[in-house]
Amino acid sequence: MSVEVRVPTLGESVTEATVATWFKKPGDTVAVDEMLCELETDKVTVEVPSPAAGVLGEIVAAEGETVGVDALLATLSEAGNAGPEEVKPRAHAEDKPAASGGSVDIMVPTLGESVTEATVATWFKAVGDSFEADEMLCELETDKVSVEVPAPAAGTLTSIIANEGDTVAAGGKLAEMSSGAGGAAAKPAAAPASAPAASGGKDVENAPSANKLMAEKGVDPASVSGSGKDGRIMKEDVLNALNKPAAAPVAAPAAPRAAEDAAREERVKMTKLRQTIARRLKESQNTAAMLTTYNEVDMTEVMALRNQYKDLFEKKHGVRLGFMSFFTKACVHALKEVPEVNAEIDGTDVVYKNYVNMGVAAGTPQGLVVPVIRDADSMSFAEIEKAISEKGKRARDGKLSMAEMQGGTFTISNGGVYGSLMSSPILNPPQSGILGMHKIQDRPMAINGQVVIRPMMYLALSYDHRIVDGKGAVTFLVRVKEALEDPRRLLMDL
Repeated sequence: MSVEVRVPTLGESVTEATVATWFKKPGDTVAVDEMLCELETDKVTVEVPSPAAGVLGEIVAAEGETVGVDALLATLSEAGNAGPEEVKPRAHAEDKPAASGGSVDIMVPTLGESVTEATVATWFKAVGDSFEADEMLCELETDKVSVEVPAPAAGTLTSIIANEGDTVAAGGKLAEMSSGAGGAAAKPAAAPASAPAASGGKDVENAPSANKLMAEKGVDPASVSGSGKDGRIMKEDVLNALNKPAAAPVAAPAAPRAAEDAAREERVKMTKLRQTIARRLKESQNTAAMLTTYNEVDMTEVMALRNQYKDLFEKKHGVRLGFMSFFTKACVHALKEVPEVNAEIDGTDVVYKNYVNMGVAAGTPQGLVVPVIRDADSMSFAEIEKAISEKGKRARDGKLSMAEMQGGTFTISNGGVYGSLMSSPILNPPQSGILGMHKIQDRPMAINGQVVIRPMMYLALSYDHRIVDGKGAVTFLVRVKEALEDPRRLLMDL
């Protein structure tokens, strides 16, 4: 029976990919989930596993061809045509644990609408360890969130397929376990299973972009440590090898101090989240015509209003009254007057948003994330404070979902909580505006001819000058300043 191998879902906004590498050729025997080919999109590299055991037939999309989602890549003859000897060992291996309690595959869970792969960050259990149902087995890192993988049932871990540092696809296999009793019997079988994987990694085809870069720079593949699946060399590995101070060992006799310094250094691979933060911030600088305008706001009235009502507010709503709700309300008010700050560029079009999904930048131990408060323009002070508190806690715990960090139209970043007095925030693409809050500091101000001490805060608005003119940016910041210095304007819609 013939099976079709098709292009998998590539992501929310990705519609096509290029066939980078075929790991198998027509006539080759393949096992279930064995990698057949690798696709490259403008955002990620996608591996295509075999949907069944059998023999690869015709390759429809050759290397270098561009294919759409669900396009036919190749055909596959199922195991009946591949020879029973290919299937027999697999079936036998599965039957063995079943007799002593049942073998269960531990799979990669759904990672998010536009996330296709993750990195195995930490295994909490080792082969042979027992655990209860829903006990955490391992943690995966994607470019945006951390995902914990619970045990599907009580049992014993018999084999780890994806080790720490390995990249796994959504729906891929992480490990095997035996449910109930019989974990010890299955444990010896795990050792032979892992041996071929280790030896087979040497024959894996490197990423095409890595091969091209190594050829251009004259880099010996043997000198590059691969971080991809089964030790595959990726483009980032080649760049790391090029940036590594290779001359240090040679120069050590002439410069012993350099060798001493190197011995005291620690090299740590960036997490997926940190790599994404770095890439997106640089993309923002390269794409947008970013400019920042500044102003300052007297926080006297907001602080007085907050001090007057904070106890009543917390008693009634069960959440503290902070400054973020005032700033959110002030920004919503200003965005109505200057809608281009709440817009985005799509090709040659400007898309104006008749709603405000407020992104609130939050620092976490893993890095900066921006959860989104949806329809903030229709929320009360209490609703905003509750949403910010809940999203902030989920961000710190690494529990935010992909959906909670998508769809923002404007962002507020509060560097003041860390003591920042002045900074220029970077846009969160494709948004066209971001407001930077800073530390409240008492300063002498001239008020009605008198020098008085006032709690002052610098405000910074970074904006995309392609669609926001200087007049609009300054007007926006002045309206935020006016609303905060006289909060009654928010009630009067002035």
